[in-house]
Amino acid sequence: MTLVPFAQVEHVSRAKRPTRADDRTTAAAFLSWHRETLALKCAGLDAAELARRAVGSSALTLLGLVRHAAESERFWFRRVMGGEDAGTLYDDAFDVAGADQTMVRRAWEAWQTEIAYAERLVGSADDLNVLGEEPGEGPVSLRWVLAHMLEEYARHNGHADLLREQIDGTVGM
Repeated sequence: MTLVPFAQVEHVSRAKRPTRADDRTTAAAFLSWHRETLALKCAGLDAAELARRAVGSSALTLLGLVRHAAESERFWFRRVMGGEDAGTLYDDAFDVAGADQTMVRRAWEAWQTEIAYAERLVGSADDLNVLGEEPGEGPVSLRWVLAHMLEEYARHNGHADLLREQIDGTVGM
C-alpha cells in the first residue's frame, strides 16, 4: 500500500476486495481495505485536527489511532510472527498532545513501515498455518493474526468514523 501523508491526501480510493479468492488473498485484501479506510478518515486534516479529542473526555484521536495501528502491526507481524526483538514505537500511542506536522509525518512513516513489513511477511509465508509466539500466551497462527488485525482495524475504523464526523462533519468514506 502506498499512500501519501494524510494532510496531502485529496482523494484515495480503496482497492476492490476479491469476491472469489483463496484465504490469504482475501484476508490480505480486506486488511488492506481497512488500512486504506483509516488513511481516508485522516485525509485532508492538519496536525491539530488529527490530534483533536473529539469525543467527550476520551483521549482517543485519529492520530492516536494511527500510532496505535502502527504499534499493533509491529507487535503482531514483526514481533509475534517475525520473531524479532523489536521494541515499542511509543510509550503511549494515544498521547498526541502538542502534535505538529513532524509528529504526523513520523506516525505516517512508522505506520507505512510496519504495513510494508507485514505485507512482505504475509506474502512470503508458506501458508496461513505458520506459527508465531505471542509473549505470555503461546503459539498463534498467521491465520489467527490476520483475523485479529481485521477485527482490530474494523473496531478502530468505527471509532475513526465518529471522530472524523465530530471534527468536520465528514461521514462515509
